[in-house]
Amino acid sequence: MLVILTEEQILAPKQVCQSCVLADSSGQPRWRQGQLRCGSQVRKIDLQQPEQYKCMMGFLIVKIK
Repeated sequence: MLVILTEEQILAPKQVCQSCVLADSSGQPRWRQGQLRCGSQVRKIDLQQPEQYKCMMGFLIVKIK
C-alpha cells in the first residue's frame, strides 16, 4: 500500500494525486512493475526502512506492507 507522508499527516494518495497531471485515470500515482513512475526513489538509510519515493509534486510517498 502506498501512503503520502507530510510533516503532520499520513494521507492516502488519492487525496493528493487526483489533482496531479501525472496521476493515472483513477487519481492514483503511476505505479508499474514495482516502481513509482511519477517520482524517484529515495535512498534508504537502513534495510529496515520501507521503500520511499519523492514525487514530482514534492511529496514523500512510502510503500508499506
